[in-house]
Amino acid sequence: MKILQVHNFYQHPGGEDQVFAAEYELLTKYGHEVIRYEAHNDELSQISAPRAALRTLWNNASYRAVRRLIAQNRPDIVHCHNTFPLISPSIYYAASAEGVPVIQTLHNYRLLCASANFFRSGKVCQDCVGASAPYKSLLHRCYRNSLAATAVTVSMLAVHRAAGTWDSRIHTYIALSNFARSTFIRGGLRAGKLVVKPNFLAARPVAGSGDGGYALFLGRICEEKGIRTLLDAWRIVGPRLPLKIAGSGPLLNWGREATAAMPGIEWLGHVDHEDAVELTRRARFLICASLYHESGPLAVIEALACGTPVIAPDLASMDEFVVEGENGLRFLAGDAAHLAERVLWLLGQPELLRALRPKARLSFEQNYTAERNYELLMNIYSRALESRRYSTFSMAPI
Repeated sequence: MKILQVHNFYQHPGGEDQVFAAEYELLTKYGHEVIRYEAHNDELSQISAPRAALRTLWNNASYRAVRRLIAQNRPDIVHCHNTFPLISPSIYYAASAEGVPVIQTLHNYRLLCASANFFRSGKVCQDCVGASAPYKSLLHRCYRNSLAATAVTVSMLAVHRAAGTWDSRIHTYIALSNFARSTFIRGGLRAGKLVVKPNFLAARPVAGSGDGGYALFLGRICEEKGIRTLLDAWRIVGPRLPLKIAGSGPLLNWGREATAAMPGIEWLGHVDHEDAVELTRRARFLICASLYHESGPLAVIEALACGTPVIAPDLASMDEFVVEGENGLRFLAGDAAHLAERVLWLLGQPELLRALRPKARLSFEQNYTAERNYELLMNIYSRALESRRYSTFSMAPI
C-alpha cells in the first residue's frame, strides 16, 4: 500500500510529532511506501500576520503541492496528522479532487476548541462543544491569549464547518480514546466517521523493577499538566519519597525557584527518550497530574510498557488508561492533598505496588503495542479503500 502522510510540526516538539514519526516507521517496517508532506511552524516568523491568517483558512500552495504529489505518486490513502495552521484544510480538497480518501487523526480537540485542549482558567472548559464554531473563545482569547490569533482559528473552523469540509472531505477520523470519540460526536462529527485507535509505542521496553526509590513526573512543565498540584502535593509528602521531574516548559524556572528549599525534588530538565525510558523503568510509579482531558498520553503508555504503575487524575479521559487497583491509582483532579494521600497510601502498600507492575505491563501488551496498532490501522485503511466514493468538487483558491 502507498500512503501520503501529512503533518504540520509545532515550534515545540510534542506527542503528535512522536506519533507521526512512529507511524511512519511502523508502515515502512511492514513494507508500505510512505510519502510525506510536511510544514513547520518555524516558518511563521518569516511571513506576515495577515498572510499567515489567510494560509490558516486556505493555503493554495499546499493545495497545489499535495495535488502534484498525488498525481506523481498515486497513493492509496492520504493520512493527515496535523494541518494547523500552515498546511490548512485545503489539502482535503486536493485529495478529494484526485479521488484519494483522507484519514485524519484527531490528536487534540482543535475542531471543537480554539485552544485545542478544553482548558481555560485552570480547569476543564467545554463551553464550545456543540457550537457551530467556538465563538465563546473570542471572549477569553483562548488561543495564545490573543484576540487576533483566536479570531483566525475560529474563522477557519466556522468557514470549513459551513462549507461541509469536516463531513464531506474526510473519510475517517481517528480518535485516540472512546472518551475523545464520544466528545467529537457531541461536537457534531458523524459517529460513522469516527473510529478509535490509541497511540502506541514503536518498541517494547524491558519492564523495570521500580528499584530507583522515587516517584516520577515526565512531561511538559506547564499549567495544564498540573505542575502546581504536583508541587503542592510534595509539600505534604516531603522527603518520605524523592520526586524526579523530567521535562521542560514555561513553568520550569518558576518550579525550580518555588522548590529551592524543598528537599527530595530533583529537576532534570529535558531528557532524551532513552533516558526517559530508564527513568520510568526504575520509578516506583509515574504521576500524571493533568488538569485537562489528554487524548493519548504517551508518558502514561510508556509507563505501562515499563510495568510502572501510574497515579492519575479522575478525569473521564483517563478511564481507559489507568484503572484503580489494576495498573495504578486515581486521585481527585487538581486536589493536591488527595494526591499526597494516595502517594503515601501506595507507598505503605509494598505488596500492592509489586502486584501492580505486571498488570501495568499487561495493559500495555493488550492495547498499545505496535503490532496491535498496525492491525487497527490496516483495518481503517481497508475500510476507506472499500468505500472510495468521493466528490470531485474543488474549492476555488482563496
